[in-house]
Amino acid sequence: MANRSSVALAVRMAIGFSCVAMAAPVAFAAEEDVLEEVIVTAQFREQNVQDIPLAITAISADMLEARSQTNIAEVASQAPSVTLRAAAPMFGPSIQAYIRGIGQLDFNPALEPGVGLYVDDVYYATLTGSMLDLLDLERVEILRGPQGTLAGKNSIGGAVKLYSQRPTATPGGYFSATYGSRDRVDLRGSANFALTDNLFMRISGADKRQGGYIDRIDYGCAFPASGIAPVRTPIRGCVVSKDSDVNYTAVRASLRWIANDALEFNFSVDYTDDDRNPTGAVLVNANTTPNDNIQPVRGATNLPLYTFVPPRGSYYTYASYYNPAGTFVTTPGLTPPASATPIPLLETRPGAVRQFFKGGGTSLVTDWTINEGLALKSITAWRWYNSGFVNDNDQSPLASSIGDGTLPFHSFSEEVRLNGAFAANKVEWTLGAFYMSQGSRYETWQDLRYLGQANSYSGAGAAKRNPLQFQQNDPVRAETQAAFAHASWHLTEELTANLGLRYTDESKDYTFVRKNRSGTPQTYLGGLDGQTKAYSGDNLDYRINLQYALTPDVMTYVQYATAFKGGGISPRPFVIGQALPFDPETLNTIEAGVKTDLFDRRLRLNGSVYFGKYKDIQLSLQSCPASTGLVAPCGAVANAGDGEMKGVELEAVLRPFAGLSIDASYNYFDFKYTFVDPAVSATSRPWHITADDKLPFSPKSKFALGATYEIGLANGSTISPRVDWSHQASFYTNAANQPSNFIGAYSLLNARLTWRSSDQMLDVSLEGTNLTDKYYFMSRADQLQSAGHTDGAPGRPREWALTIKKRF
Repeated sequence: MANRSSVALAVRMAIGFSCVAMAAPVAFAAEEDVLEEVIVTAQFREQNVQDIPLAITAISADMLEARSQTNIAEVASQAPSVTLRAAAPMFGPSIQAYIRGIGQLDFNPALEPGVGLYVDDVYYATLTGSMLDLLDLERVEILRGPQGTLAGKNSIGGAVKLYSQRPTATPGGYFSATYGSRDRVDLRGSANFALTDNLFMRISGADKRQGGYIDRIDYGCAFPASGIAPVRTPIRGCVVSKDSDVNYTAVRASLRWIANDALEFNFSVDYTDDDRNPTGAVLVNANTTPNDNIQPVRGATNLPLYTFVPPRGSYYTYASYYNPAGTFVTTPGLTPPASATPIPLLETRPGAVRQFFKGGGTSLVTDWTINEGLALKSITAWRWYNSGFVNDNDQSPLASSIGDGTLPFHSFSEEVRLNGAFAANKVEWTLGAFYMSQGSRYETWQDLRYLGQANSYSGAGAAKRNPLQFQQNDPVRAETQAAFAHASWHLTEELTANLGLRYTDESKDYTFVRKNRSGTPQTYLGGLDGQTKAYSGDNLDYRINLQYALTPDVMTYVQYATAFKGGGISPRPFVIGQALPFDPETLNTIEAGVKTDLFDRRLRLNGSVYFGKYKDIQLSLQSCPASTGLVAPCGAVANAGDGEMKGVELEAVLRPFAGLSIDASYNYFDFKYTFVDPAVSATSRPWHITADDKLPFSPKSKFALGATYEIGLANGSTISPRVDWSHQASFYTNAANQPSNFIGAYSLLNARLTWRSSDQMLDVSLEGTNLTDKYYFMSRADQLQSAGHTDGAPGRPREWALTIKKRF
């Protein structure tokens, strides 16, 4: 912790010193009553977002601030068909990202994200570490639908691209401080330096602290009559800790060197330190009959798990992070041990119950204008991190399932693009290549006591199995090579054809390491230890798009596009038969859209409709095929079947008169299976996938409405109230839809009031989020079928904050 404090202090001092040292005026554009142009680079060159024939949401830095959005997950509230949220506690410091029903929830580096995440065109290869702070951004671009030919990596569901502010010749910066609920303290700042006439530097940083909102209660302390000995005595209020706290520091430095009129280099380096208590969760469901795997804890009599389910709407858990030694009845003939050794009482080891991410990287972007019609862009990047977390899956003081591990990762990527034009710019083209190499190692100790109980599907008196304890140290290596081409052919002033092509070749290997605590092979796992499985494949994607400008302010388009997500090996087998290979999944989509600026650019209305064929869908199973040798528990990934999806998306911005701005978005999404593989749908097994199930994390509809009104005061200052309301329909978090992985519909209401000085150099803002204090779940970790329990991670309750921002 001393090293972390030093880093945080250094960041605070650098932010404050840099901003104060450069006190200088900044020019602000005059306010206009019409909608401004938003420039994006979704087709490899700068274009007005209204001229791009894609379903794309572009969000400026000013809008992010007006909506009180400070991390990437919050952006999804106003973006149609997009779900971004923090992962369940069992998946550590990662994000669960879905667009149009396609994504990935498991952080394991052996699995590919379904949504591509980019920062300054650098691809972030894993879900771990992708819960990013919106640090000193210029804009966010969210591209919906298959991006097989328009992104560095093949992104089947879509892409989220963050673009940072670049260093400029104009000195300036800002510093902001926030204080709010549960002692929230946020410090943010950015400073821009002109080191020479053609060398510029920008430093940005954020340091955030806030108390958690999920109480971790010592059950023995709170209920002395239970016979469970307290973990710590005495504890004020019996609260051991507060989970879902914030303890985050990030810093970024960038250099921009304009060597001459034709050559420019942008170099950046960043570092993030996110070290906190685990993501808070509460026990939501538990089997109503006692499980014989629940062991007496510290002198208590055997208690059923459902004893520890708190009332609906609670923000507390009894997780103890402790599994004592135990004895189990086992199936005759299985290899001992039939007893489980104790795992150390993590809760009594200071700093042991943590969730952390420490990582960063560097990138070098080179822009070379070779001649008037030819330009080369190179994006070279190195990323690394070390992440870790512990989890107590049953959220109780009893013995069931505990994990403790770390995940080191590194990647190198190179993307090269050659842009050109000919025929008097009637044809604009891009040729490119992409390469990425990545390596990781999933290091963990797993203690799964629920394997000692009778399977819930086996009936009374069924044979028991051994508890499962093993050390895991699995290396994963992956490599991707791709070549792509894109061309825009302006057939007439109104009609343009956009064509894209991409070829991808990729490979991946996974080695399983399963040891006992002593270091000997864990034989119960059926020979998994030391096994290496490999995957390799290639794919050709394409895009055919026609856009037509009906008027200068109304553009329509239609396109057919494909994309894929790479295959691999199931990384979570319980026996060797579950180490199943799975093939790539593919998506073919036809889409039509319209983009309009109406009534003298006072109303912007964009819409799209799409239909897609989704094949060989990769889904995590809760019930494995009998041929694997073990039906449940199961953590295999399989190509579960094929399906069809269709949807409608609408976005609107209205400025009816000076000072008032209204924005809204809506989407409707529908999915149905056209084929479910019999191997994963056998009705003889519990929680099988059926043709009536829906894709996980895919609400049928979302709606958002926001409004802000700028009121001028007599002294030239302004006051701007803003209100944001968002609603999303219910959805399931697992492929096998069950009540225990269901999240109901909910609405959230946020508001912000900002005063800005007449010189626009000082802002004071008061914000409130979740003003109705809605209780809802961000995620559900459903293990009811295999382990007898399921938990949920509640969203943040009502909060307030006051922010002062000073520009220089």
